[in-house]
Amino acid sequence: MRAQFPDFRLGKVLATSFTATLTERRGNAVERIPTPNRLVDWLAVSGLTVESCTAAQLERARELRESIHAAATAAARRDPLPVSAVQVINDRSTQGRAAAVLTPEGIRQWRLGSNSSVEDALGVVAADAISVISGERDGRLALCSSPTCQAAFFDTSRSRTRKWCDMNTCGNRQKKARFNAGKHENPGSAK
Repeated sequence: MRAQFPDFRLGKVLATSFTATLTERRGNAVERIPTPNRLVDWLAVSGLTVESCTAAQLERARELRESIHAAATAAARRDPLPVSAVQVINDRSTQGRAAAVLTPEGIRQWRLGSNSSVEDALGVVAADAISVISGERDGRLALCSSPTCQAAFFDTSRSRTRKWCDMNTCGNRQKKARFNAGKHENPGSAK
């Protein structure tokens, strides 16, 4: 029988999707990659298929995840980037072996080598984080308005005023909370 794990929160930006493998950071944290095999699953659905993962590689992946989160949070707040986080991101980026390839549809994809490893895949995630945090991409880093989440996300909306990392989870929860608070303040208005 296979263990049940929480669903992945996959977005359009690899680096911030990776940081979303730990959600509700300020509430009851939800770890979405609790085992090495679960990291392999996340990498596969993110287009970075690897054969296997060790416990040590999972720990390095979590270290990268937290470093990206710390650096993205600082960038969103316009604070100085944490030196230790930058070092981890740079180290993972230079340790990976992957190539960017262009599809016939004009889309960039990453191709890992024939003997691809978790380090190669993490190198791609780190490179993506560098492009987002450095401001090379069109969008802005923001922090989720949910008090229990506070995830860093990359806002590519036209107005760049998105409030939540994910409308279907954090945004919906906040809207329900406001609605329920309004019902308690005006109990007779719901009739």
